[in-house]
Parts: sequence; C-alpha cells; structure tokens
Amino acid sequence: MIKRSIEDKIKAKIGKGKAIALFGARQVGKTTLLHQIFDDTPNTLWLNGDIEAVRASFDSLSLDTAKTLIGDHATVIIDEAQRIENIGIKLKILQDAFGDEVQFVVTGSSSFELANKINEPMTGRQWTFWLYPLSIQELVSANGSVTELGALENRLIYGSYPDVVTHPESAKEIVTMLSQENLYKDVLNLSEIIKTDRLHKILKALALQLGSQVSINELAGLVRIDNKTVEKYISLLEQAFVIFRLPSYGKNLRNELKSSQKIYFYDIGIRNALIEDFRPIEMRQDIGGVFENYIIAEYKKQTASPLYFWRTSSQQEVDLLIEKNTELSAVEIKWNENKNSTIPKTFAEAYNPTSETYINRKNYLDEIIKFSKTES
Repeated sequence: MIKRSIEDKIKAKIGKGKAIALFGARQVGKTTLLHQIFDDTPNTLWLNGDIEAVRASFDSLSLDTAKTLIGDHATVIIDEAQRIENIGIKLKILQDAFGDEVQFVVTGSSSFELANKINEPMTGRQWTFWLYPLSIQELVSANGSVTELGALENRLIYGSYPDVVTHPESAKEIVTMLSQENLYKDVLNLSEIIKTDRLHKILKALALQLGSQVSINELAGLVRIDNKTVEKYISLLEQAFVIFRLPSYGKNLRNELKSSQKIYFYDIGIRNALIEDFRPIEMRQDIGGVFENYIIAEYKKQTASPLYFWRTSSQQEVDLLIEKNTELSAVEIKWNENKNSTIPKTFAEAYNPTSETYINRKNYLDEIIKFSKTES
C-alpha cells in the first residue's frame, strides 16, 4: 500500500473540533486513504451517499433524527457526500450539534457539487484536503528513486492513478476506463450538459493543444458553440479534477501576453486515453508537451501557491512561475537534457526571480523531491 502524503496531515486534524472534507477525482484513493486512517478507530459509522437509503436518511434531518442516525458513534464518515441534497446545511447542523463529541469526515469526487454546497455553510467549521493521482514524492517513498526513474516511460504514457501504478500489466485498460468514469460520472451526468459530443470535442482539442496557449474563441469555433458555453464546460472539467488552468503572468512589460492561458491535465494518462495515443516515447512527436504536463501537474499537486507561465509576443517564454510571498521562482522544463535552457534576460531583468530551476528527464526526480520538501 502506497502511503499518501496527506495522511499524517489529516490525522493531525482529527478531534480538533472541525469536520474534515476530502476532495479528489474518482479512483484517486479517497476511500482507501480513509480506511487506512479510521479502520482501527472504534465506534466509526460509514455512510455512502451513492446509496439511496443513506440519502433518504438525510432528507428530513433534524436534531432528533440526527441523534438516531449517529447513535453512539464517535466518528462519522460520509463518502460521496455530494450526492446528498443540501449536504452543506445538513453537515452544519450535525457539526454544530455534535462537533465536540463526533468527528465528521466527508468526501466528494466533484468539487462543483460538494464544495459549492459545503463551503459557505461550513465556513470556519471544516479542514479541507485535496487528493490527487499519486505524486512523484509518494512513488519514490514507496518504490525508491531507481525504480521510479525506470518507470518514467510508463508514467508518461499511462499516468499515476493508484490502480494504474499497482497493476501495470493492465494499465491501458484501466486508464481508458478511468478516463470515461471520471468524465461520465462527474460531468456528463449533470443536467447542464446536453450535447455530450461537444464536451468530448473540447476535451480532445485540449488534449491535442497540450503545452500551447488555449483560445476560447478557437475552441468555440471548432465545437460550434458560443464562448460562454465553452467556458462553462471547461469550468466543469476543472471542478471534476480532470484539468487545471495555468494563467499567464504579466505586470511590467508592454509585449507580455497578460490574458492568455494554458490548460493541463491532472493526470497525463487520462490525456493520452482521451486521444487514444499510447505509443512508446521514441515514437511520439508530443513528448515535450507530455513531459511538460507531467512536471507542471507535479508542482500543482505539491503547492497551494499560484502558478503561471510567462510569454511575450516575440515568443520569449518561461514554462512555469511559482508566486510565493510576492516572490517568483522560475522553472524551465525540457525533455532533452542536452537542450540548452535559459530564463529569458528580459524576464530576469523585469522580475528578478528568487530562483531558477531547469528540469529535464535526468534530474526531474531530484528537483521535484527538493521542491516537495520545501512545501511539506
């Protein structure tokens, strides 16, 4: 069993008088993680929001019915809590009434359903954690750096979902299923999504534009829908933990691209499954973008600091910027270790970054582990 890096952080919040909310895409290991933490905890009640009877028990929740539901349990875990109507208000009732005596834990695989219903009612009453596909740090801790270096090609082709990592012989079938499950269960079942083929076209277009600036206008023209609808679909995909945006950074220079954005996938295997491209590395023309996505997603997993890219109209570019306490760190990412990488002089003179990191396929493990230690 691969230990997740947030396990100890969650344990540290148990019994501190607040609910614990755990967000993450389907199959990233939320339930498995909670079993590792709570299976040996006495008087624990497990409820699954996917079960109709559980949802029904929350329909007319009051203090009296809550006492019957909770009984003498000291820990109550509500899995897939987003399926319960008005879960935020109901969790607030439970937390206010029993918070000193009962540890409430909720999970959800769709932040658009769970976060929007919980955050406002639960302000100041919850600790929030995010679980992603397995990180480089977690994999190195479990397997060692030598093994992980040898597994790089598999990671770049099939990704790092737990089931993919632990069953490499079935990686293609698993990641293909995951790409459908992540999308269909958490996005396509929403009432707002009527033309599912349009969403597929948007996703494939994003997958094929990996590492490039994304134009909402171009996507709208490609899919033949209006800009507002494209933006809504992208937001839903973000909230379902399929993709994330990297905005452009710019404050000082006239020719900076200040309103551009790039879009990356939390898991590169999901991206490859969407376009059905599982070719080995030596046959890929997109390996530069694939490696860039892999590395930037690792930074996304490790830090809550804002992330950006920088580019000018004259094609000067920095792949990744990390803004922390008003300071900027610059990261350049190249697949080929023999390719020269430098931070553009224009950027360095304008922003004076506190650090410059150059990542390639030979040193990526050391650099990512080094960064993760600064964020832990």
